[in-house]
Amino acid sequence: MKVEDFDFDLPEELIAQTPLLDRTSSRLMVLDKESGEIKDQHFTDIISYLNKGDALVLNDTRVLPARLHGIKDETGAHIEVLLLKQKEGNAWETLVKPAKRIRKGATITFGDGALKATCLEELEHGGRILEFSYEGIFYEVLEQLGEMPLPPYIKEQLADQDRYQTVYAKENGSAAAPTAGLHFTEELLAQISAKGVEIIFVTLHVGLGTFRPVDVEDTQNHKMHSEFYRLTEESADWINKIKSAGGKVVAVGTTSIRTLETIASRHGGKLIAESGWTDIFISPGYKFQAVDALITNFHLPKSTLIMLVSALSDRTKILAAYNHAVEEQYRFFSFGDAMFIH
Repeated sequence: MKVEDFDFDLPEELIAQTPLLDRTSSRLMVLDKESGEIKDQHFTDIISYLNKGDALVLNDTRVLPARLHGIKDETGAHIEVLLLKQKEGNAWETLVKPAKRIRKGATITFGDGALKATCLEELEHGGRILEFSYEGIFYEVLEQLGEMPLPPYIKEQLADQDRYQTVYAKENGSAAAPTAGLHFTEELLAQISAKGVEIIFVTLHVGLGTFRPVDVEDTQNHKMHSEFYRLTEESADWINKIKSAGGKVVAVGTTSIRTLETIASRHGGKLIAESGWTDIFISPGYKFQAVDALITNFHLPKSTLIMLVSALSDRTKILAAYNHAVEEQYRFFSFGDAMFIH
């Protein structure tokens, strides 16, 4: 299919710049994936669509405050560093701005010297392998010095860093939040659990590639970025049990879908304990083997994520739903409203 087939007109003022004070006060568009019927509801209404014996699958990754501001030791120039992926030991793959100032051997100091970095290797597109030195625990140093790496379409500063973190975030490693999960509070999850819905966790560390535009004309020529995932034996067993008993598997976010479908597609529809790297690209024509329904936010035009949700329903139904969202002035993207496709 053509990437242009997934375009739609989005007024810039509908891109949510700040999160709502109350996580659950978002709106919820409910789309019947077969009929295309649309209902406008509130996020707390999600409880009425979840039944005893269903599984609600959440991604428990935690966003690193991965943007650091430092000084190049040799010249005093201001350097911005974005952590992408941990390599061996204290070496990280990073994006550096301005990259031309940081060559192999250059050193950078952050804060009052609590963190230092040495450039080990120069990569393309501003990438650098940096080795960090510090006292104590790296993630604690990062919490003190780092900022949340908000998506490029959010221009406002985030007053409360925790609002770009799900309430159940646990596993350090993401460069971006699994934003469908931002709508849940501990209270809402407790109500869902009390109804007999099994709450199950997977881990997928979201990479910045999720924001990279698709730069080919034909979707079949697109190469997805890789992201690390993990599914435990307990979670795999629960989902298999629920599926065999006829319960629905409801994924919260496209990252949860990518994890489950990566594993199910490799093992004949069954889920097993597994970890690794996935570059699965889900687009129309894909046959889902693990997931029945999806809670998600509204995505960028021509993005791999709108292609994924189109695969779960139908491209024309999804675009009709998105046009409805524009007409009804839903809030879009990371801090925006939610959609339930079932």
